[in-house]
Amino acid sequence: MGKGYVFASPTGGPLSPNTDYHVWKRLLRSAGVRDSRLHDARHTAATVLLVLGVPDVVVDAIMGWEPGGAARMRARYMHVTGPMLRKVAQQVGDTLWELPKGD
Repeated sequence: MGKGYVFASPTGGPLSPNTDYHVWKRLLRSAGVRDSRLHDARHTAATVLLVLGVPDVVVDAIMGWEPGGAARMRARYMHVTGPMLRKVAQQVGDTLWELPKGD
């Protein structure tokens, strides 16, 4: 039995190596989104998963990261945002400076 392609053209043949590049650029234009590299979408996806509080093991599975290097990949791809930092700072402040509740 012959080997097939994972990603193939409509006729079943191989894709041109830059097909994803052209499809990505067309998608960005159609959506009215600023130009960016396709690889940047991986960083965005990882950061969105972080913002959503998705457990690391699930993030690793979604992103296709191997268990041995997953922590390194999370550190590289997941970006802590200003709103995330402010939320945690507020939570810490509320915990430390919570007014005593009335008896």
